[in-house]
Amino acid sequence: MPRKNDASSVSNVIPFQMEILSGHREYLSRWVHAGHPMGVCDADIFSVEQRQAGVSSGYVLIWVRETSDPAYKIYSRGNSWVVMDAIRENVLGQFRSFADALHMVRPVLPRPEKIVAA
Repeated sequence: MPRKNDASSVSNVIPFQMEILSGHREYLSRWVHAGHPMGVCDADIFSVEQRQAGVSSGYVLIWVRETSDPAYKIYSRGNSWVVMDAIRENVLGQFRSFADALHMVRPVLPRPEKIVAA
């Protein structure tokens, strides 16, 4: 009877993960600028110290005028963007696009797929 090779039981599946790209950085910059009147103070992109399978290597922290600590954290997990309360570490929602995640924090820019020609 053939013996099962231990190496064949190891999964070769590579988890899908989205990364923060230059287009996301540009959109974030426009979003922060547009959000100043609504209390958005600043946002920055950071790299994670320990990589996790299926989770992006970078995340966004957002500061609002109500607190001096970062109020929101956005990162990708698989094929969705996760918005987290950075103070209490509660997940607030998962979204299909980076723009939708930012829109949840403050709806200051029209989302590209929601724009309708007049």
